Amino acid sequence: MLQENQILDVEIIDLNHMGKGVAKSDNLVIFVDDVIPGDIAKIKITEIKKNYALGELITIIKPSESRIDSACGFFEQCGGCQLMHMNYEEQLKYKRERVINELKRAGVNTEEVTVNDTLGMKTPFRYRNKTTFSVTEKNNDIFIGPYEQGTYNTVDISGCLIQSREADEVVNLFKNLMIKYKIDAYDKMTGKGIVRNIIIRNNRNNELMIVIVTTIENFKNKEELIDNLVSINSNIKTVIQNINNKNTNLVMGRKNKVLYGQGTINDTIDDLSFVISPEAFFQVNPEQTEKLYQTAIQYADINKDEVCFDIYCGIGTISLMAAKYAKKVYGVEIVEQAVVDARANALNNNIHNVEFFAGKAEEVVPKLYKQKIKADVVIVDPPRKGCEKPVIDTIINMSPKKVVYVSCNPSTLARDIKLLEEGGYKLIKAQPVDMFPWTVHVECVIGMQRKDT
Repeated sequence: MLQENQILDVEIIDLNHMGKGVAKSDNLVIFVDDVIPGDIAKIKITEIKKNYALGELITIIKPSESRIDSACGFFEQCGGCQLMHMNYEEQLKYKRERVINELKRAGVNTEEVTVNDTLGMKTPFRYRNKTTFSVTEKNNDIFIGPYEQGTYNTVDISGCLIQSREADEVVNLFKNLMIKYKIDAYDKMTGKGIVRNIIIRNNRNNELMIVIVTTIENFKNKEELIDNLVSINSNIKTVIQNINNKNTNLVMGRKNKVLYGQGTINDTIDDLSFVISPEAFFQVNPEQTEKLYQTAIQYADINKDEVCFDIYCGIGTISLMAAKYAKKVYGVEIVEQAVVDARANALNNNIHNVEFFAGKAEEVVPKLYKQKIKADVVIVDPPRKGCEKPVIDTIINMSPKKVVYVSCNPSTLARDIKLLEEGGYKLIKAQPVDMFPWTVHVECVIGMQRKDT
């Protein structure tokens, strides 16, 4: 029987959804950080639970054939990436298997379904168009960077291989200006200090939006900080101050103040242009986003006589792509500013067969159905928690010919697909897409159709 502090040699046979290696001993599963399948490792048992144990890596006895040296010097500290020590091709295989395993675990019949190979990137670096870093002070030094894995401790980094070089430059410039103008970083323990987070968005033209999250609106040398920031880096097109004075782990508060520029930047997907505001959800990997959304539109296979619902539509990205082919598209989104942006995006792209509704999907979608507004095709792109039950129930009652599900969480995807299957739909095809190389995250597009069609 395993005991705490026991030292043993194990073979890593799998990875779980958090990127922890899986080993077995005495019929008990052991989760271990910093290992990948195929590694033979010496580990120390640190904790024993009822159904599993936790282990700490001591050394790699024999490395997996898939193990590589991390390209990032901050990999062992930073919690942003979990798979920097794993060959990229193996990451793509792992992500496909995650989708398959979650579907099977939920009881979805996958025997007659093609789960395609994961769509990866030719160059899986520098892909992020949005960076969110915490700002804090430690030993009289300013730290700016991501959190350590599983903690809220900031890792001070000089660069990140998955964010743009322009974002790297802004982070280092911003830190130097904070030091120059003696602007205090926020201290989570005491609740004192000014700057708590910095968010950097960049578009395909490398134009930048900077969001500075502070505890108070007015502070000493604010104007000098902004003037220097925009004069030194000409790529910065707008700067927004967000006020977050609550004792919370939420990155942003509710109040924004534009300090420079228009408060938005524009970006493109396919041949469409989109206005992006500070709160707007916009996929962070533009190259893979086009693959993801083009797959969704292909699976939807909409024609000019059909009505389409785009549920959880954000700023209208999928809605506007679908509108090129549909008779009418109805988009539903809970974030009011995103709906404002979606309507503006429709006008800017000269698209008039779309209508957007602000509100909770579980309230708006049933209301539309009661008003006899029905869809021939439904596209859903929910957050990680998946679709609310009233949304699934309404889709089943509405009985569209096709349902396309875009997911960032294989477990909630599988749960909802099972419910749709029980409601009269069959799973036809699945396409995993690697939106986040070097991490455990995987997006997937699922195509379903009504069983009686």
